[in-house]
Amino acid sequence: MERFAARRLGRIPPYLFAELDRLKAETGGDVIDLGEGSPDLPTPKPIINALVRAAARSENHGYPTYAGKLSCREAVAGWYARRFRVKLDPGSEVTMLIGSKEGVGHLIWGTCGPGDTLGYTDPAYPIYPNQARLSGARPIAIPLREGNGFLPDLDVVDDLGPRLKLLCLNYPSNPTAAVAPLSFFREVVALARKHGFGVVNDCVYSELSFGSKPPPSILQIPGAKDCCIEFHSLSKTWSMAGWRIGMAVGNRELVRSLLRIKQNTDSGPFGAIQDAAAWALEHGERFAARHREVYRRRRDVFCRALRRAGWQVPVPEATFYVWTRPPGKRRDDYAFALELLRECRVVCAPGVGFGRFGRGFVRFALVQPEPRLREAAARIGTWLNRTPTTKTRRSRDD
Repeated sequence: MERFAARRLGRIPPYLFAELDRLKAETGGDVIDLGEGSPDLPTPKPIINALVRAAARSENHGYPTYAGKLSCREAVAGWYARRFRVKLDPGSEVTMLIGSKEGVGHLIWGTCGPGDTLGYTDPAYPIYPNQARLSGARPIAIPLREGNGFLPDLDVVDDLGPRLKLLCLNYPSNPTAAVAPLSFFREVVALARKHGFGVVNDCVYSELSFGSKPPPSILQIPGAKDCCIEFHSLSKTWSMAGWRIGMAVGNRELVRSLLRIKQNTDSGPFGAIQDAAAWALEHGERFAARHREVYRRRRDVFCRALRRAGWQVPVPEATFYVWTRPPGKRRDDYAFALELLRECRVVCAPGVGFGRFGRGFVRFALVQPEPRLREAAARIGTWLNRTPTTKTRRSRDD
C-alpha cells in the first residue's frame, strides 16, 4: 500500500476500464475501441438548446439543492408514470444525481457498513462489490448462469435472504445484456418483503431495447416501493453521459439514506443541467427512439458480420453490449482480449473484469459508427479464418 493511500483502497482491484485505456495506449495505431460503454452519439440539439437557455437564468447560478430541483423531480415522476405506469411522489420518492454511478455508491455507503452483507449478481458492473468493500460491508456474489438466461437463481437469494441488507440487480444487464421479466421482479420483491432486505435495480439501459415489449421497472410490482429503489440515467437514452445527470426513485427510506451521504459529500447537479434533463424527459422520446434505431442497426451489422465469419455471437435484445464466449476453443477471456488487441487492434472487455462468473466471456460495446463496426468485424473475421486451430464452421447468413 502506498504511503498516503487509505487501507480501504487495498480492498478493491484496479478499475477495469483504466487498465483497458493503458493497454490501448501501449498498442498504438488505428485501434477500434469497443471496450468501455461510453455513448458516442451526440446529445440531441434541442436538449443542448434547453441547457443554453437554462444556463442564462440566474436562479441556476447558486448552489443546487441536494435532492434536486422540484421541477426536475416532477419531470422524472411524469416520465415514470408515462413509461412504466408507476406513481412517484416527487417530494420524497425521487432524487436527482450527478450520474447514477454516484448514486449507487452513495446509497451503499448510506445503507451498508461493517457487519452488513450486500448481495450482487456476478458478472456485474464493478461499482456494486467495490463500493460494498469500501464501506466495510461484505459483498456476496450471486452467479449469473448462461443456462438461466443470466438471471440469478432465486433459491440462492432465498437462502441468503436472512443475511442480506441489500440486493443489487441490474436489468437490462451490463455486461450480459439480459432482460428480466416482470415475473422475476415479482419473485424478488416477495423475497425482499419476506426477509426484510432492500433491493436496488440499476435500470439505466431500459430505453435501449430492440424487442416488441420494452423492459419493465421493478417498481411496477405492487408493494415494490416498500423495499426497492431504482436508478436511472439520461446518459444512454439521450447520450448525455458527460453531463452527469441521473435519478434514484422508489422507497423513501432508501432515498433518505442516499441523501444523507450526499449532504455530507457533494451537492445536486448543476441547475441548468437539471432543466435540460427535465426538457428531455418531457419532450425527448423521439430522440430516444432514434438512438434505439441506431444501436439496433449497429447490433445487426456487427453480429451478422461476426456470424458470417463463423463466430456464433448471441444477438442481444437490449443495451448496446454483445456478451459472448470467445470463438473456437479459447477459454481464457483476458488472454483472448489481449490477443484481439494485438492481432486486430480491436478493444473488448474481458469478462473477468466484471467478476469471477464473467470468466470465459468477453463484452463488446457498440459505441462506434457502423463503418468502424464493419471494419472491426472484418479484422476479426480475417484473423479468425487464418487461424486454423480456432476456426469454426461458417454459418449461413442469419
